[in-house]
Amino acid sequence: MSPRSALRAPRPTETANEFAADVIAGLAAKPKYLPPKYFYDLTGSGLFDRITTLAEYYPTRSELGLLTKHAPDIASLFPQSSALIEFGSGSSRKARILLRAAASVEAYVPVDISGDFLREDAARLRRDFPHLSIIPVVADFTAMSGLPAEIAAMPRAGFFPGSTIGNFEPHEACAFLRRAAGILGPGSVLIVGIDLEKAPDILYRAYNDAEGVTAKFNLNLLVRINRELGGNFDLGAFEHHAFYNAERHRIEMHLASTRRQRARIGDTIVEFRAGETIHTENSYKFTIKSFNALVRGAGWAPVTVYTDPDQYFSVHVLKQK
Repeated sequence: MSPRSALRAPRPTETANEFAADVIAGLAAKPKYLPPKYFYDLTGSGLFDRITTLAEYYPTRSELGLLTKHAPDIASLFPQSSALIEFGSGSSRKARILLRAAASVEAYVPVDISGDFLREDAARLRRDFPHLSIIPVVADFTAMSGLPAEIAAMPRAGFFPGSTIGNFEPHEACAFLRRAAGILGPGSVLIVGIDLEKAPDILYRAYNDAEGVTAKFNLNLLVRINRELGGNFDLGAFEHHAFYNAERHRIEMHLASTRRQRARIGDTIVEFRAGETIHTENSYKFTIKSFNALVRGAGWAPVTVYTDPDQYFSVHVLKQK
């Protein structure tokens, strides 16, 4: 099958209006928050790729090892002449491992909100996998309801690595899994990467790296607001804070105001107390038992789980009930 072009990306005005509305609503809330999907402009996506190579950041290293070791077994579960759908694809580095092992896959559909980054990666994929149909979809995968017409008649498998599902609240994770079931179709398989619970000091270092790349990634949200929405945030007056909330089994990321201040977004004024934070992301950690309970409640059946020797990370194979 020949490569296909991306679906139409939202017009810049549509993206800007949605971004502005979400930012203003989040900063008007108590406590303040920003949706983590807005991390991933071109700069943010590049910074996240740097994070995945850091010594402290074990999840990507652990998951890549698991996928490399078990790719033939995972690929054997994909239907013949199928399409592999990756939700939140980023650089597609992990999908490449499965694509090399899966002769049964004829199309790869990376779905990501960062259109520029996605299109650049799709061009590289077409060069490296000329036998595949590469069909990038610029979309928020949490809200998409369908797939390109080119793969409408093809059986499908899903891929959701990186423990991205841990960024959702539990009820949101269930909603995503149900939505994925509808998109992938009856009897489909879904491969999900999950970060496991572990010592808090290991988690702390993973989100507070010595080079400060994660801090730059977090602060880039304010850079983006300044650039795209006419904001005037003083980057020097905010700090990256990340910590493990043991009661809720999650890492929390915040941007903390170092002083009393005001910031402007267009015509909107936002006031901050000294020490007040903007909650930018959660990353829930699971046990295998707790994750299996979550997926069963969303209509999926656990099939197989692979874990690394340190029990830091797990890759789950799920099938629709």
